[in-house]
Order: sequence, then structure tokens, then C-alpha cells
Amino acid sequence: MKPLLLIDVDGPLNPYAAQPERRPEGYTTHRMRPAGWTDGKPLRVWLHPGHGAELLKLTRWYELVWATTWKDEANTWIGPRIGLPELPFVDWPQMHGQAPRGTFWKTQYILRYAPGRPFAWIDDDITDLDREYVGQHHLAEALLLRVDERIGLTRPDFDALADWGAAL
Repeated sequence: MKPLLLIDVDGPLNPYAAQPERRPEGYTTHRMRPAGWTDGKPLRVWLHPGHGAELLKLTRWYELVWATTWKDEANTWIGPRIGLPELPFVDWPQMHGQAPRGTFWKTQYILRYAPGRPFAWIDDDITDLDREYVGQHHLAEALLLRVDERIGLTRPDFDALADWGAAL
């Protein structure tokens, strides 16, 4: 069984914190209205068309899974725009809720989703507290890769994921 690659959207795939109105190089602008988006205008999402192919290359070592607040809507709004097939997703029991010992709210649910299974997780909210918590509460190997939400995934990130997956 392959390790999981748990993929967040906002930050790693959508560098939402880049300078407003200045799309990062290589990204395209998309306007979306996912469920729950109630602002008057559609949500601006920046996506890099090459990221889907880069993620698909990693399926040599990983099973890809959405680990995003977009949940299954990532299959509708994000995946098709970057060339990903429909992927399983973490169905968070509660979003933005209480988290143990100062960890990110997703961390506890990631461990419930992948009990005893190796995983790599890419997210912009990972901290050292999350790494420590996973190290203490997860029995398999885990790579928690923090991605800068102003930049998104970069070549070194894809290389680090490939190297880690190949080493398992």
C-alpha cells in the first residue's frame, strides 16, 4: 500500500497570500463559487496548470488525497483545472474547531484518516507543534511539508516529496 499524499488547496496550489491583484508567475486566474462562498463576487483562485502533472508524477510513490476545506468540491473546482482526476478527500468532522496542544485544527483529523499509514502532507498552516504531535501520535513515517502561502508549491517541494516517497 502506497503512502498517502495529503494535498491542501489554499496555500500550496492557490498562493492566495501573494500580493493582491498580482498573480504569481506561471499561474492563471480562476473565478469560482464553491458552496458556502457568499461574498458578492466569485472567489479569485490562482492555479498553476503544471501542478497537476507534477502531482501525477508522484503517484509512482503516493496515493493522492485532498486534505482541504474544499473537501469534495476540490474535485469539481480545482482538479479539472490542473489536470487531476477525481481524488478521495478527507471529510473533516469539524472545520476550524478545537485542536490539541496548539496544533493546527486539521492535524488530529489527518491522523484519524491515516492511522498507521505513512503519509506526506502539504499545507501552509503546518508548524513545529504539528510535527511534534504527529511524531508522538502516529506510528508510521510522516512528512509534514509547509508551503509558503504567498508562493505555492515549487520545484524543491516536488523534489522533496519524490525523494521522501522513493526512500520509503
